[in-house]
Amino acid sequence: MEKGNQWENSQLFILDKEMLHRSQNDELLFYRQVASGDMEAIEENCRQHRFLETEGVGTLSKDPVLNLKYHFIVTAALVSRICTEQGMEMEQSFRLSDYYISHLDRLSTQQSIEAWHNKMVLDYTSRMHLLRQNAALSRPITECLNYIYAHIKERITIEDLAQHTEKSASYISRLFKSELGMPVSDYIRHIKIDKAKNLLRFSNFTMVEISSYLSFSSQSHFIKIFQEECGMTPKKYRDAYYGTHWKGPES
Repeated sequence: MEKGNQWENSQLFILDKEMLHRSQNDELLFYRQVASGDMEAIEENCRQHRFLETEGVGTLSKDPVLNLKYHFIVTAALVSRICTEQGMEMEQSFRLSDYYISHLDRLSTQQSIEAWHNKMVLDYTSRMHLLRQNAALSRPITECLNYIYAHIKERITIEDLAQHTEKSASYISRLFKSELGMPVSDYIRHIKIDKAKNLLRFSNFTMVEISSYLSFSSQSHFIKIFQEECGMTPKKYRDAYYGTHWKGPES
C-alpha cells in the first residue's frame, strides 16, 4: 500500500472513532497565557490537570508515558519560541527548554511528567510576568541583564557591564539602583545563587565544583554567600530538595 493511502486510511479510522483534535483556539489561548505572564490562568490550567487530558489530543505513542513525554517536548519547543517572540532573551528561553527536556529521561510515570510539565510552564509564565513588569527598563539595563545571564559562569564586574553597554560604571550603578532597587553586585550575586540552587537540586556537582563553576573566590565564600541568601547552607539545601522534590521554596 502506498504511504499516501496509508495516511488517508488512518484518517478515516480516526474519524470513525470520533477522535477529533482539540480546538486550535484552546492551544493558542494556553500559549498566549504563558507568553503574557498570566500566572492565574496557568495555575488554574495546572490545577485542572489539562496536560493529562486525552480527549482531542493526538496520540504520538501507544505507550502512555512515552506519549506524554512527546507532548511535553512539543510544548517545550512551542513555549520557548513563543516566549522568545514576545521578548524573552533567546538564549535564556532555549536553555530553559533544553534544561526541562533533558530531565525527562529520569521520569517514569505520568504523574511525575505532569508535575515537571507544570513546573516548566509556570517557570516560563513567571519569567514572562517579570518581563512584562520590567518592560519599562531602559535599554542599558536590559543589555546588562542579558549579559549577566549569558556570562553567569564568569566573574562579572560593573566595569564589564559598562564596557558592554558603552556607558560609564557610575551611570550603570545609578541605573541599577533606580530601576532594579539594588546594587549591581547584589543582583549578580542573586542570579548566581539562583543558578547554584538548580545545580544543587538537579546535578551531582560537588560544592567545590559549583563554587568554581560560578566563579566564586572559594568554596567557603560560596557557602557564606549562599547561606546569607537562602538561610541555610548549600548542603542542607541539597539534602532538602535534591532530585525528585520539584517544589522547593522558590517554586
